[in-house]
Amino acid sequence: MKLTQRLSLKLRLTLLFLLLSLTAWFAASVVAWQQTTHKLDKLFDTQQMLFAKRLLTMELDAHTASTLMQDVPKKARHGHLDDDALAFAIFSPDGKMLLNDGENGRDIPGHYRREGFTDGHLQDDSDPWRFLWLTAPNGKYRVVVGQELEYRQDMAMDIVRSQLIPWMVALPIMLLLLIVLLSRELKPLKKLAQTLRRRSPDATDRLNLTVPSEVRPLLDALNHLFERTQEMMSRERRFTSDAAHELRSPLTALKVQTEVAQLSLDDPQAQEKALAQLHTGIDRASRLVEQLLTLSRLDSLDNLEDIEPVRMADLLQSAVMDIYHPAQQAGIEVRLNVKAEQASRAGQPLLLSLLVRNLLDNAIRYSPHGSVVDVTLESRSFTVRDNGPGIAPETLTRLGERFYRPPGQDETGSGLGLSIVKRIATLHGMAVTLGNAPEGGFVARISW
Repeated sequence: MKLTQRLSLKLRLTLLFLLLSLTAWFAASVVAWQQTTHKLDKLFDTQQMLFAKRLLTMELDAHTASTLMQDVPKKARHGHLDDDALAFAIFSPDGKMLLNDGENGRDIPGHYRREGFTDGHLQDDSDPWRFLWLTAPNGKYRVVVGQELEYRQDMAMDIVRSQLIPWMVALPIMLLLLIVLLSRELKPLKKLAQTLRRRSPDATDRLNLTVPSEVRPLLDALNHLFERTQEMMSRERRFTSDAAHELRSPLTALKVQTEVAQLSLDDPQAQEKALAQLHTGIDRASRLVEQLLTLSRLDSLDNLEDIEPVRMADLLQSAVMDIYHPAQQAGIEVRLNVKAEQASRAGQPLLLSLLVRNLLDNAIRYSPHGSVVDVTLESRSFTVRDNGPGIAPETLTRLGERFYRPPGQDETGSGLGLSIVKRIATLHGMAVTLGNAPEGGFVARISW
């Protein structure tokens, strides 16, 4: 498991905020340093230029210069004075120093010949300085104003530090407030976790909690899961109840027929009849179990897999061929009428085949001897119609209910055939219509 997955969400958000803050602080420091040094260079270059021009306005000769040099104080002690801020010196055209500030100006070398700004060093000093050289209009002397570059860098650092240090002081306070706010905002998630932890395993009721909009999809998904779980549990309970109820009668009959066969050892005819009824009961129980399992599997499906185009003509023809032999044994003729050869439907072939077989099986099972079952395919539907007595109008509305069989039926059955048909049709988006045909008989229409 990754380290980020083991850390709590609150800790990860705090660390990400700290990383983002430090990155932003570092980027702001770099930009502030560049901008401040650029602005200070312009400011001090301007200051040097103005000071040099002021000095050029003085009228100097050798005597005046000597007098002024004696009057220059060696140390000024008023205010905050940094002797690296500015230094100046005045030279004669031949390089002789005429005047200086009494401090660093004495060490400015006079061998520079270029005009304007230049970088250099004081005599016997390795620290870099920035000098401005200007020559008087009459050419009698040259003025140089210098400033140590370290002074500019220190001032830039002081300005940047004064701007960024408050943010560094505020960062721990911001982190503390962030932790408090995160704990408060994540409280609904903690409450949700506690609710789920205390929840009974078989509880399926919805969770009604107040959560942030970002967590609402998670809560909706959980409620949807609970609803599906409730539906699944209801189906399982219904299947168990139905199976227990419906299997009780055939199993009891099988037990009775077995006892009759055991008691009829001296009566071969009675024993043979009991065994025949036992065989019939086993067939009925097997069919019931098969239909129960099929219906349970269909109920658990929310959508279909392995969908493919199915040619309905081929599907109906295959189902008619499968049912043809049992129909002949029952004395019933099955006819297929294809009016739309190219009709097709996207679906699962096995389930659609099961749907058709159940309709044909019901038609043959409940039609009298000598009947005709017509299967007709049209472009958007197919019908299965028999010419039997039909169904009473009061029972038509209940057809398709599980385990419901119309009264007066002599044929054995479980009442699940049409339920399976309806479920398969629903999964395929088809409509099932059951009713009596105008010309007589019962008709089942499957349309799409």
